[in-house]
Amino acid sequence: MASDADLSSERALDEALLCSIALGDERAALSFVRRFQSRVFGLALLIVRDRALAEDVAQEALWRVFRHADAYDPRRGAVSAWVLTITRNLAIDAVRVRRQQPTDPHDEVFARLVALQAGPEEQAEGRHAAALLREALGQLPIAQRRAVVRSAIYGQSATEIAAAEQIPLGTAKSRVRLAVARLRGLVVSEDER
Repeated sequence: MASDADLSSERALDEALLCSIALGDERAALSFVRRFQSRVFGLALLIVRDRALAEDVAQEALWRVFRHADAYDPRRGAVSAWVLTITRNLAIDAVRVRRQQPTDPHDEVFARLVALQAGPEEQAEGRHAAALLREALGQLPIAQRRAVVRSAIYGQSATEIAAAEQIPLGTAKSRVRLAVARLRGLVVSEDER
């Protein structure tokens, strides 16, 4: 776990980067993107559930952060909360827009997409697999669970996991590898019952 001093220094770094971006520093913008791209993309993907759309949302969120960097008020919360709130709002808007677009049922592309949709059996199998995975995740040690969720859901690399968890790189890699192997074993053994 990160100490209060570590969290304070992380927050100060984020604020300094944002201030530099407001002043037009391109290197600060690059550092900022590297710090936040995984979290922004992960949150967007979690909400929109479409990789291409999540990439668009993440890009737009970071552009908005850059355009409005001078409007950030540290008294209202951490930079990360501000960035993720922008991302969340854009992702929700993207989902709403996508739902409102009517599709011609005679459109050939639409017909193919409908034909590819999972039927009731496939949907039931998917729900069963998701339930097995949730149960298996619950059986992992907390450190392995956090590592595999950071990797699979938020798209973080082992280096990013090591930095976030303040552990050696080898430990981060081992946690992810062991978690995946254990999940595979738990899900397969449960599925064979």
